[in-house]
Amino acid sequence: PSKRGYGVACGIDAGTYVATMAEVAVDPDSGKITVKRVLCVQDMGLVINPQGATIQMEGCITMGLGYALAEDLRFTGGTIHDLNFDSYEIPRFSWLPRIETVIIDAPNEAPQGGGEPAIVTMGAVIANAVFDAVGARVLQLPVTAQRVKEKMG
Repeated sequence: PSKRGYGVACGIDAGTYVATMAEVAVDPDSGKITVKRVLCVQDMGLVINPQGATIQMEGCITMGLGYALAEDLRFTGGTIHDLNFDSYEIPRFSWLPRIETVIIDAPNEAPQGGGEPAIVTMGAVIANAVFDAVGARVLQLPVTAQRVKEKMG
């Protein structure tokens, strides 16, 4: 493992085909993941509003990175520990990677969902990139530094 990894993940949501690639760097001492780049391609049939679709994809990638790397609802019994955003971590602009989007416009096909399909690949693409980087196969979200370290042994 090179400490830098690439992951690929594909999915289908709301009639839209999604393929995503991510590049990550993993610190082998701490397990900390830095996402360097995300490239997401969507085939959603006829694209009515390309600019709107691009913005939606970027937002879903950002939200998906939060799910993949940080967001975790913690319980003890029936008590929720994270009642506010002071302890519940959400994506921050400061840790967003370079995000690239590609829309495959199929004008002879019916329009499909463009709002949230990009999010379905984010957990898998980050986990796959981490595995490529350091050989740690994390199968639970979020893919935290602690979980990476545990899987690295």
